[in-house]
Parts: sequence; C-alpha cells; structure tokens
Amino acid sequence: MKAKKGFKLRTICGESIIVAEGKENIDFSNIISMNESSSYLWSSIQQKEFTAKDLAALLVKEYEVDEATALQDAQTLAQQWLKAGIIEE
Repeated sequence: MKAKKGFKLRTICGESIIVAEGKENIDFSNIISMNESSSYLWSSIQQKEFTAKDLAALLVKEYEVDEATALQDAQTLAQQWLKAGIIEE
C-alpha cells in the first residue's frame, strides 16, 4: 500500500485533518479527522510502500501496545484509509 498523492495532513483549529490538494483530487469531498496515533502513522508512511504489519511495528515502537493489538488496529486503519480513498494497494 501507499498514500495517494495530493492528500496532506494539516492541523486546523487544533484538529489533525487530511485535506485533498491538486487537480487529481478535485472531486474528493470527504473530511478525514485523525487522532494522535493515526496522524503519527500517516506522517510515517509518506513516500513509502507499507503493509499493515509495518503500521503495527510503528505502533509498538511508539506506544505501549502489544503486537497482536497493534496489528489488529493497523489492519482496521488500513481498511478505513482504503475505503476513504487516501491510500492505494
């Protein structure tokens, strides 16, 4: 997987939000709010290929979470990002 071009993480009024930039994303009308951990993951995977296991490893490294929980959360998040259209396989 990888992040699609033109989606940037911005802080607006204290909230981390994914915004679409560029002509290729002109029809994107969703607002995607990110919590602290998803913002960390989004920032970490920019310009890189990644898997759910990569996301889980980042969570284990940054937070006090076991590998099984991190992997489950990472898989769920990756599916949400795919559904939202901000990453591609």
